[in-house]
Parts: sequence; C-alpha cells; structure tokens
Amino acid sequence: MQKQKIKKLLAYRKTASTAGIALLLAFGIILSGLVGADQFDDQIRELQNQNSGLQQRSGSLAAEAASYQDAINKLQIEINGIHQAILDNQRKNDELQRQIDATQAELTHQKYILGQNIKTMYLEGQISTLEILASSNDLSEFVDKQAYRNSVQRKVKTTLEKITQIKVELESQQRQVQIIINEQEAQKAQLASSQDEQSRMLAYTESQKASFDSQIKANQTQISELRRQQAATNARLFGGGQIIQTSRCDIYPQDWCNAPMDSIIDSWGMYNRECVSWTAYRVAASGRYMPYWGGRGNANQWDDNALAAGIPVDGNPQVGDVAVSNAGYYGHTAYVEAVYDDGTILVSQFNVDWQGTYSMARIRVGNLVFIHFP
Repeated sequence: MQKQKIKKLLAYRKTASTAGIALLLAFGIILSGLVGADQFDDQIRELQNQNSGLQQRSGSLAAEAASYQDAINKLQIEINGIHQAILDNQRKNDELQRQIDATQAELTHQKYILGQNIKTMYLEGQISTLEILASSNDLSEFVDKQAYRNSVQRKVKTTLEKITQIKVELESQQRQVQIIINEQEAQKAQLASSQDEQSRMLAYTESQKASFDSQIKANQTQISELRRQQAATNARLFGGGQIIQTSRCDIYPQDWCNAPMDSIIDSWGMYNRECVSWTAYRVAASGRYMPYWGGRGNANQWDDNALAAGIPVDGNPQVGDVAVSNAGYYGHTAYVEAVYDDGTILVSQFNVDWQGTYSMARIRVGNLVFIHFP
C-alpha cells in the first residue's frame, strides 16, 4: 500500500531532484511507522461487527424471553382459574358430605323413632297374625292393631326409602364432583408442568441473553479503549499545539455546526462535523470546485479520488490544500491554513478527537499528502 502511495506521489511530482526523492523516501519511512494506527480501526470495526451480531441475537432472545414470559403468564391465569374451580368444587363436595352426614344421621334417628313406636315389632314386618290376635282383647282391637301395624310398616318403608334415596343421590353427586376435582387437578398439574418448562426456557434464554449482553459490554469497553488509543494516535499526528474549540460556527454552516455529530449529510455527501465535511466546505467556500464524494468519502480515499479526477496530489503543502493522512481505517483530512519555513504547517480540522470538535494544530508534514484543488 505504501509503495503504491509513493508511486502516486512520484507520478504527480513536477520535479525529481535528489532532494525530492530523499523527501519521498523519508515520507515512506514515516508512513510505514504509522501503519500501526490501522490496527485500532480494524479491531474497532471487528468488535463493532461482533456487537452488531450479538445485539441482533440479544434482541432475538429478548423477544423469545418475552414470548416465554407471556406464555407463563397465560398459563398462570389458567392455573389460577382451575385452582379456583377446584376450590369451588371442593366446597361443593364438602357441602355434599355435610348433607350426606346429615341424611345418615336423620336416617339413624328415624330408625330409632320408628323402632320405639313399633316397640317389639320387627322392622321387616315379620310379626305373625296369631301373635297380634293373641295380644288383642277382641276382634276390633285386632283389626286396629293390624291396621296400625300395616301403617307403621308403610311409614317405615316410605321413610327409609326416601332417606336412602336422598343419600344415594347425594353420594352420586359427590362422586361426580370428585371426578371433576380429579380431572381439574390433573389439568392443573399438566399446566404447572408446562409452566415449569416455559420457566426453564425463559431462564435459559435470559442466561443466553445475559451472556451476549456481557460480551457486548466487554466489546464496547474494548472499543472505547481502542478509540482512546486511536484518538491518541490522531493527537500524535495532528495534535501539536492544538487549540480545541467547541465549534467554529462563524465559518462552518451553523445548521451543520450546531447539530449533533453525524446527524446531517452535507452538500458533498459527508456527515456533519466530520473532518471530510469541514475540508469539503472550506474548499467550496474558497470558490474552488469540490466534487461530490459521498459514499466514497472516507478521509483516506480522498487522495485516490483526487488522482482519479485529475486533481494534483503530492507531498508539498500549500495554503488552501487539503492534508490527507492514510493512517487508520478512515484516515483523516485537515485544511492547510499556513505553511512555515521550518517544515511545519498550521491546519484546521474537525473530529481529530473522535468527538466532533473543532481544533487547530501546527504539525510537521512528513506523514501527509496534499490535494491541490484548482
């Protein structure tokens, strides 16, 4: 890459003096020392790509977790409903048992009363006619006793049958209620099992999401550190005698200057408060032609774009040039404000600190190429 840059510079230099060749070789050596800055952007890009995938997976897991939680909530509503139905049926069962017990007590009580009324008569009606006749004073009394006996037998039979039927019906209702309760208990257990499974899936999903989120956080921490290192590298290249200002809205358009960084695309397809947006504006504001380089406007592409457009590029700075650094994944551009005899230049720039701020710096030119916009 560095050899190609040197070839480009050699092709566009107007002179090939020994001093010029020595300068180019020195420039190449310096550039080779700057390649290390690429690692920051490459690592940052890789981590950002990782985070993009992790965030998609985390978002997918969050949706899955929400689905599991919704299923758990719905199952809980069903469980609560069945539980309430079981309680209602259990109360009904208890009430039926109370009625059965009361009926049984009434049956026992009626048997006792009837037993007392018929005294020694056998409840099954087995007292003989001779015994009744023998105990009667006359035929009339015999008839009365026989009628009483028959009446008592009918009453006994009717009362016992009635109470027994009631008891049978109550016991039948109780069995039906118990069947319902058993079915509801089985359904409740099945729903609880489904809920447990959903809860296990939810716990696993949340665990996976937490793992992805932790990796995202770790990557973001690493990105922040790499950005700090990249900013330090930029500061080394462009930070000498730096004058940081919060804005430069007296020159740079106020709408672009006051808006959050990267929130507006300028007239040349660049994001606002980026280094390339600033240099594009300064070239256009000086009355020179600034091509539309949107979509291919990374700073380290500018010298290639210029060469393709027939715009001169070399290592000799002039006031009004755009200085280009190819260090890092994006590179950096700055506007040349002044050129000094000691081999330094004064540049103005945006975003050398990756914060979208304006600054000026007096720096050496050995590591830069310059675009001479006509």
